[in-house]
Amino acid sequence: MKVVILGNGVIGVTTAYYLAKQGHEVTVVDRQAEAGLETSFANAGQVSPGYSAPWAAPGIPLKAIKWMFSKHSPLVVRPNLDPNMWKWVFQMLRNCTADRYSINKERMLRLADYSREAFNELRAEIGIQYDQRTQGTLQVFRTQKQLDAVQKDIAILKECNIPHQLLDVADCIEAEPGLAPMRNKIVGGLRLPLDETGDCFLFTQALAKEAEKLGVKFQYNTTIHHLYTRDDRIIGVNTDKGMLKADSYVVAMGSYSPLFLRKININIPVYPVKGYSLTLPITDERYAPVSTIMDETHKVALTRLGDRIRVAGTAELTGYDLSLRKKQLATIAHVVTDLFPQGGDIQQAEPWTGLRPMTPDGTPIVGETAYRNLYLNTGHGTLGWTMSCGSGRLLADVISKRQPDIDPTGLDLARYDTHKEKKCAHNTAGQGIPAV
Repeated sequence: MKVVILGNGVIGVTTAYYLAKQGHEVTVVDRQAEAGLETSFANAGQVSPGYSAPWAAPGIPLKAIKWMFSKHSPLVVRPNLDPNMWKWVFQMLRNCTADRYSINKERMLRLADYSREAFNELRAEIGIQYDQRTQGTLQVFRTQKQLDAVQKDIAILKECNIPHQLLDVADCIEAEPGLAPMRNKIVGGLRLPLDETGDCFLFTQALAKEAEKLGVKFQYNTTIHHLYTRDDRIIGVNTDKGMLKADSYVVAMGSYSPLFLRKININIPVYPVKGYSLTLPITDERYAPVSTIMDETHKVALTRLGDRIRVAGTAELTGYDLSLRKKQLATIAHVVTDLFPQGGDIQQAEPWTGLRPMTPDGTPIVGETAYRNLYLNTGHGTLGWTMSCGSGRLLADVISKRQPDIDPTGLDLARYDTHKEKKCAHNTAGQGIPAV
């Protein structure tokens, strides 16, 4: 079967790899000159199945109001006249109930855990290298109130059989020795030992090369205009390099997916949520992160990537604006200089911003559409890399008409067309906005 994939970020590339492994003839099309140059380029560097939770959770609306008045707020809303933004916000607020959170979290954990297994198999199979470390994630708490509140999250982790460790200050420093000089700023932590770290851009580039070995063709520097339809099928893709035809088509264009799909009357509730990062050289390994530290107060992640520190965070609702705002960069700079002041050179930090494709319920959209040969793999939000291998492998099975290794129920677009969903067994509480 011939398959055309639109988008060459980590989601598009993993999908291409798994389709090629199943023997399909795959072409990946993107406007960029290389794979992974947009949202996959400089994210927080986490593969964190343990932190797979929806932003929409009980208590989040009140927290959001408080955050908006904070000097270093993890959330920024810049109102505009785009009706899609306000529709998305309303849909997200509707998901801020205990019942909806239970359903959504179960779906996210199901896909994220499957993806973790796929990552492990991928490394064992092809030995892919991307500054990876498998030393877990440490969520640090600055207040006793945060430490007390984590008991709700621990209950969730126990119910979902996710390994975890509640640490006191001494244990936090044993896991992350670079925190020792700042021990008076934290009161404890929660460690998830199965979480991983690495450079998503390096991973995407390396996997693209492996995909090419399997016969995948990458058509770079190509502007995608629109899809041609006939009845209930896609019959071609119009680009500035000409028409592309295939048996099946995959839209994996991240935050730009809804703009493209509206042209053929498919409306998906995906909206861009802007994130920021800084990447700085390590100056003293003794005072730098070993793996990933999540600052619960500021919702900022600090990750060790080889000889660099990646610090990332902030959720900004501002449409498709990619400008680098000093105030948001100052927030993440504050966290790294506050917790690891001797670890890296902030003066040499490289700033970046990208658009996370968010759904209002947190779960990505992976699967079929109303067009028989059109498939979606988008809407992963802050967890694109975490869920990439699982999403790619799942969609490859769906396209190939194979029985997937996990239950795909609730992961595709159909969930927005029905209210007849069963409540899952997990009773959960909100974890706030992650930084990935």
